[in-house]
Amino acid sequence: MSKPVKSPPGRPRSAQSHQAILQAALELLAEVGFERMSIDAIAARAGVGKPTIYRRYKSKEELVADAIESCRQEYVVPDTGSLWGDIDALINSAAQITFTPLGRQTVAMMISTASSNPQFAQVYWTKYLQPRRQAFAVVFERAKSRNEIQADLDSDLVFDLISGIMLYALVFQATTEPWEAYIRRTLHLLLREPSS
Repeated sequence: MSKPVKSPPGRPRSAQSHQAILQAALELLAEVGFERMSIDAIAARAGVGKPTIYRRYKSKEELVADAIESCRQEYVVPDTGSLWGDIDALINSAAQITFTPLGRQTVAMMISTASSNPQFAQVYWTKYLQPRRQAFAVVFERAKSRNEIQADLDSDLVFDLISGIMLYALVFQATTEPWEAYIRRTLHLLLREPSS
């Protein structure tokens, strides 16, 4: 009688382990914060060995950045046919991501950790902020081609300014108007119609 053939270990098990690692990192981030979480604790909660984690990630910073990114919706550059339609779509997407318990925890962790941990700041910039900055540039290039904004407008600088305003408004709630309306009003101040 032949022995049953076992499925060889491979991608499904690897993918399952990877998802367990990301989920464990997110749970610990919410429970104890970035500084107090450890690779040991993540491995224990995920039911994997530390080498399994270190085969995928060089550091805790890189793992946490990937975990944060994994729970966000796929980032799609809007194309509504107008600058303000695209901007409204970007603002609404940011609001849906930010105004959740994990979103608020992520913002708090990002601010406190990035200011004291250059390695985390670099990983977060590369994996999260830079792709969004590039998407913002695409929206602005289309707006320039439609003559909706000045051709020499620096989209990177506008993105940096609006990112700072978004964090400021989230942390300090400096206005009674809705967060989305405040961000849109700020952008109206920054952007000028091209002169005819």
